[in-house]
Amino acid sequence: MKDQLESLVGQMVERGILFDEAVSEFEKKFIKRVLERMNGNQSRAARALGIHRNTLSRKIGQYKIDGHGRVRRHR
Repeated sequence: MKDQLESLVGQMVERGILFDEAVSEFEKKFIKRVLERMNGNQSRAARALGIHRNTLSRKIGQYKIDGHGRVRRHR
């Protein structure tokens, strides 16, 4: 996994992706995946992520993720 991460970081740097953008995208995808694994249970997901449930709730709103790990679309 370390080699894959090193390769990905190298590609991102070469493409000029900003640090904040990379961190936000990683965090969003990580939260979505954990929520999916926990079947939308935010308390369990927060424990698995090692963050407070209120922090998870704020990040879900920030990234526009629904309760089951899907990104909400604008209509």
